[in-house]
Amino acid sequence: MATEPAASSSPRRDDTRKPHIITFLIRTLLLMCKIARVAAALIRVLYLAAVAAPAKSLLAAATVAFSLVNAPCLRYMNQAALGRSFTGTFCGDLLAGAMAHSWRLLVQGLTSFMFLCARADEYVRPPPSPLVLMAHDKPASHPQQVHISVVGVKNMRISWVTDDRSAPSVVEYGRSPGKYTASATGDHTTYHYFFYKSGAIHHVTIGALEPGTTYYYRCGKAGGEFSLRTPPATLPIELVVIGDLGQTGWTASTLSHIGGGDYDMLLLPGDLSYADTQQPLWDSFGRLVQPLASARPWMVTEGNHEIEALPVVEFAPFAAYNARWRMPHEESGSRSNLYYSLDVAGGAAHVVMLGSYAAFGEGSEQHRWLEADLARVDRRRTPWLLVLLHAPWYNTNQAHQGEGERMRLAMERMLYEARVDVVFAGHVHAYERFTRIYDNEADSRGPMYITIGDGGNREGLALRFIKDHKSAHLSVFREASFGHGRLRIVNETSAVWTWHRNDDEYATVRDEVWLESLAAGKQSLATTTGRHTDEL
Repeated sequence: MATEPAASSSPRRDDTRKPHIITFLIRTLLLMCKIARVAAALIRVLYLAAVAAPAKSLLAAATVAFSLVNAPCLRYMNQAALGRSFTGTFCGDLLAGAMAHSWRLLVQGLTSFMFLCARADEYVRPPPSPLVLMAHDKPASHPQQVHISVVGVKNMRISWVTDDRSAPSVVEYGRSPGKYTASATGDHTTYHYFFYKSGAIHHVTIGALEPGTTYYYRCGKAGGEFSLRTPPATLPIELVVIGDLGQTGWTASTLSHIGGGDYDMLLLPGDLSYADTQQPLWDSFGRLVQPLASARPWMVTEGNHEIEALPVVEFAPFAAYNARWRMPHEESGSRSNLYYSLDVAGGAAHVVMLGSYAAFGEGSEQHRWLEADLARVDRRRTPWLLVLLHAPWYNTNQAHQGEGERMRLAMERMLYEARVDVVFAGHVHAYERFTRIYDNEADSRGPMYITIGDGGNREGLALRFIKDHKSAHLSVFREASFGHGRLRIVNETSAVWTWHRNDDEYATVRDEVWLESLAAGKQSLATTTGRHTDEL
């Protein structure tokens, strides 16, 4: 008798589970039907608008539809980055996650297609790497996305974002932790993109500061304390160079290999966040790089992924880039944030940041500015002259072939006559170092050209080099791997360049070369002392 209830209890427990499973399936089916009905309604609205309404009405309807889908997807990704549930249930989060990631990939694909539709022969890259999304879970008045840049000889610009648009644009700073002996006030700006409105983007210039000195500072009288070290006033100086950074697992690896305190300044020749119209990715990128960018000056120039101008939709190009990454263009006589110059190490080196996506032809404003800027450089006082731009002038990779040729024809002679020592570029997602070149021929009086577009972008590496390329005999070393470079200018005549590949958990020095300054007009080739010279 005692066994009968036990035998009959098992079916009853199974029966209690079935309604839950059936209920979940019904709810999921109803949700999918609801989504299908909404999509069908939107399609009908867009169809009627396309038939009966003018173009502006059609654009408005499309904008509303985009916002209705995009906003919840972005909210899900932010909650997921914080480790929080979006729907309150595991299965609901699973479904919402699949929809959000599918939408993100669709938008990225459409955006990339619009950017690349003019080039049918564009190199097809490997599958993208997952994004590393950095959420902000602190009060709205607390600073985030903090980064610093050099302004003139003794000043530093502190830039940050607050969700609170009324937060003060003020920086308190001093030489001891928690003891602020000075303060400075600046300004803030915001911008719109579709239905996205940025937080308050603050810019404050502090100084005068002593060279080679650590300062402690706080932004907006809220949040935690940061520290920075000003660059040295004399040689030696160490410059980190990375291009096409993005915000992927590869990016995180590169940033970890760069480390915190063993360099003086970071130079980035374009393609920062890879937001590609998805403006919250600018915020995520700023939070990702903050640990490094708040401690050492980051000097950047624009790449093609900063343009963010779309067909039909009238958004000014570089809106996010110019608002978030303000560079010292006015101090160098430039009227555009897309190109400028600066002196480092007390003027021992002059760094020119050119704009591959600003007008550069003869007679253009950038062309006139470059000519005047180079004319002001006294090579007896400034033995080192460096140039950074995005689209390389010399490139044996299949990706982006010939995209820098028009700029080369317009500006190469000016760089050659000024005896520029090195030209750094990005854009091609690989590493390549050329010998000294002028006009497609080896020339000991020309610049050394280095492509370093391998910071960690989401598009993957450019794996295919052209063996019989017309510039192959000028290419000394090339490899499709992620990494970063370092230029250590030792003294007035000698510098050493090293490229550090992201090899497992260590940054392996894969290429190394010593350079001699061209300031004295010497006709000598750089000396390679590298680890390897083979090509991959």
